[in-house]
Amino acid sequence: MARTIPHDQPLYRRIAKELLGELRDGTIPPGERLPAERRLAEHFEVSRVTVRQALEVLRRDGQVATDRRGSHAVLPGAPVADPAWLAFPVGSRAADDSGAVDRTALSWEPPPPGHATALDLAPHRPTLVHRYESTDADGHALRTAVTSFSTVALAEVEELARYRDRTDTTGTGTGTGTTASPQLRRVYDWMRRAGLTLHHRDAITRPDGAASMRVTRHVHDQYARPLEITDLVVRTRQEALVYAFTLPAAR
Repeated sequence: MARTIPHDQPLYRRIAKELLGELRDGTIPPGERLPAERRLAEHFEVSRVTVRQALEVLRRDGQVATDRRGSHAVLPGAPVADPAWLAFPVGSRAADDSGAVDRTALSWEPPPPGHATALDLAPHRPTLVHRYESTDADGHALRTAVTSFSTVALAEVEELARYRDRTDTTGTGTGTGTTASPQLRRVYDWMRRAGLTLHHRDAITRPDGAASMRVTRHVHDQYARPLEITDLVVRTRQEALVYAFTLPAAR
């Protein structure tokens, strides 16, 4: 994508603007790790020192964050479209929900007891817990979801491990920090690219007397290791059903 960059400013600032443009147009999706400095230097045809200076500009502006696993974009926005990936959490937003407001939060805390059992976690052992809520224009809940990730998922998927590190260090020292509005929509794609074949099993039921459906989703890999469990509640009048599907690992 061609851009006009003023040439009367330092080279590293010009590179910072070009890199920011690629972050904003989705060339590098929000929340994902940036290429290594060497690859960025080759891409922009500059030195690694210039790339390092450009990244520092973006870090100061809050558009890039760096941890021990590298730098990653923190801009808000939708992931790049890819027919092979499935948005997380599945079923979290219907196509006709114009005007709905989504809120998400990520924390490091003990999961609900049922989740701990499904993920083979010891009682009260903390893990990465994701919460999702979608409300209509009047503030009424349309969908709510709670997802807990397993130790296997955190060990195998480096993007999830990065979020674990961020939530674990942003709290008050108790290990229960929270990250607001995390960009996890591509989590299933991250799992696939980590070499995991995803087996989903969704049990959908209607609580007695409720105008809603509860979806309990279990996800495990090709070795039958649990990866995550989600409880999603959707305001609907559909009948209950159970279905299962497999998402192959990326090649």
